Amino acid sequence: MTLLGYRPGPGMMVSAAFIGPGTVTACTLAGANFGFALVWALVFATLTTIILQSFAVRVALVSHMGLAEAMMRTIASPAIRIFAALLLIAALALGNAAYEAGNISGALLGLEALGGGQLPVPRSVAIVAIAALAAALLLFSKPRWVERILITLVLLMSLCFLLTFLFTTPDLAAILSGLVPQIPDAGLMTAIALIGTTIVPYNLFLHAAIVRDRWSDENDLAEAQTDSAVSIGIGGLISITILATAAASLFGQEGTISNAADMAEQLNPLFGGLATVALGSGLFAAGLTSAITAPLATGYILQEIFGKNQPRSPKLAFNIGALLVIISGTMGALLDYSPVEIIFVAQIANGLLLPIIAFFLFKLANDKQLLGRHANGWKSNAAGIVILLVTSLLGLRLIARALGLWP
Repeated sequence: MTLLGYRPGPGMMVSAAFIGPGTVTACTLAGANFGFALVWALVFATLTTIILQSFAVRVALVSHMGLAEAMMRTIASPAIRIFAALLLIAALALGNAAYEAGNISGALLGLEALGGGQLPVPRSVAIVAIAALAAALLLFSKPRWVERILITLVLLMSLCFLLTFLFTTPDLAAILSGLVPQIPDAGLMTAIALIGTTIVPYNLFLHAAIVRDRWSDENDLAEAQTDSAVSIGIGGLISITILATAAASLFGQEGTISNAADMAEQLNPLFGGLATVALGSGLFAAGLTSAITAPLATGYILQEIFGKNQPRSPKLAFNIGALLVIISGTMGALLDYSPVEIIFVAQIANGLLLPIIAFFLFKLANDKQLLGRHANGWKSNAAGIVILLVTSLLGLRLIARALGLWP
């Protein structure tokens, strides 16, 4: 499949993973509640994702290792290696479990919209069925086949939002004004959610693992980096169009966004009475694609950490990691909270997790023993330091506010 000379590759799976229900929900809430004021957060998040994923791709192709394996191999002290492995597993397990709960809740939200606000079966049955479908697609299908399905679904959903964006013709001057960094009153959590839903930490590990299967070595680095930048750039533009259509259609209106029908109002200009069906279909597809990628990434991580030295255990480690995320995500989705609340909180959790993972990746990208001449130069290091500072400061500000230390 080629689009204008560009052949989608593993980078598009990254876009398929972050353009999930979390992106639709967070971008819709951002546009509906704050207009175009947080466009800058999406631009920052998209550029940051391109930079961090380029680090991950470089480490994978040059070292011939996944990120988790490379992290473990570059730590000499056994005690520090064990501590780092436990920290990495704990951080990603928490983040991916929260994200998986949001993904399953997003697919559920889509089903509710398709059913006119009602589910054909009890809520708990629908949640378990969605989780079982994600598990079946993940464990009993070939990775390349799954990749093609994800790419197709994300392109179809993206087309809906792009067409609506063009049809509503939002004020371009207002969009550009949103490029000036600012955090409106009560907008901090939404800004972090926008960053967390775009710079998905597990995507770094997933991308590195898939890149090694697609390309062989550093000679393919330029092609892999191009695929990554183009795919993620497209994903970032889609996110901005969702925020912009919500700002144009919903900003300034009374009421809150609590279900898919509320979010579907932004599609009314193009789809009219079918807006809820269009958004419901998109949310279900987005939820399912992301519900596959979160456990897929966790499986790869555990396989790299525990399975490399045991000939019979890589597949077992992969399956255990993937199933644990699906099960924990299912339990989270079964909690008595609205899907919109679960999805939004999951994006905040990912935003808080990001600085930890970014630090590990930044350290790897500077390891000259591992990468040789492909280690970070001063420009990459400058970008990496800015990313670490901004994401850490936003996270610390949110924690300080939660503790009552920040107004």
